[in-house]
Amino acid sequence: MRIGVDLGGTNIKVGAVNDKGEIVFQNTRPTKAEKGVEAIVKDIIEQIEEILQRTNISREQLQSIGIGVPGLVEKSTGKIIHLTNLFLDNVDLGQKIQAYFHKPTFVDNDATVAGLAEKIAGSTQGVKNSIFITLGTGVGGGIIINDKVYNGGHGWGSEIGHIVVGENFYDCNCGRNGCLETFASATALIRYVKKRIEEGKKESFILEKVGGKIDQIEGKTIIDAAREGDILAKEAMDRLIQYLAIGIVNLLNVLDPEKVVIGGGLSKAGDFLLNPLKEEVQKRLSFKEVTYGDIVLARLGNDAGIIGAAFLGENV
Repeated sequence: MRIGVDLGGTNIKVGAVNDKGEIVFQNTRPTKAEKGVEAIVKDIIEQIEEILQRTNISREQLQSIGIGVPGLVEKSTGKIIHLTNLFLDNVDLGQKIQAYFHKPTFVDNDATVAGLAEKIAGSTQGVKNSIFITLGTGVGGGIIINDKVYNGGHGWGSEIGHIVVGENFYDCNCGRNGCLETFASATALIRYVKKRIEEGKKESFILEKVGGKIDQIEGKTIIDAAREGDILAKEAMDRLIQYLAIGIVNLLNVLDPEKVVIGGGLSKAGDFLLNPLKEEVQKRLSFKEVTYGDIVLARLGNDAGIIGAAFLGENV
């Protein structure tokens, strides 16, 4: 049995996962980032202990522990280099957990973990080469090559959100301009709509949907409005799809995966996002006469973090 930990900005989710990639038991606690790393370590340890007790899994039966985090990780050591919003920079999280349980403990980026989960039990099961793209607050990525997670020569690979795809009206959090994250994330979608409204774009009922409060606009608000035919919402979605397609075509040309998986909050738009995205990618392919990887939706949703983390030990 393996333990997977999904460390997020809001919650810490921990689960026991069997060999089939099924979560047999899980629990959740709020993330107490303001209390520092020791409080987070304590909560993770207590959650794992609770799961072992509730499932009658002994320490000897526990194969490994994996942790997915929303940030940069030094994979060889499990050290967190930078963790946005959680104040956990330069923290040996993996070593702290391993020192307590005396079991192999692995840490990796949450998007990479989600991509591995889809490989284990989701939409890319049985596929040797795949790319996972998560469209949420930012844009994250997980790359699987020959059935193994690809992290690059220094552990910083798969940063798909920072592929530069064009010039934008605002800079990325990384300091550069033009990152895919600033075009294809939920944040990017919202910022673009707010900008157009503030510029005086009138042909829209988006503001009416949020009671006139511009700060209440969410990604779902825009997607719902686009489904209902709102001109501005459709413009924003078309723009997102255009730039996401540019990023995907770049990845197809470099890595030639069998499948590209779209996950994250925006993927809940389903075929409303997927079908026009496929059409836009098809238009931009370099060689129309060759076969490219299919684009599909992620299947595991909120379970991906736990499942993928639990199997990090299989990819060393």
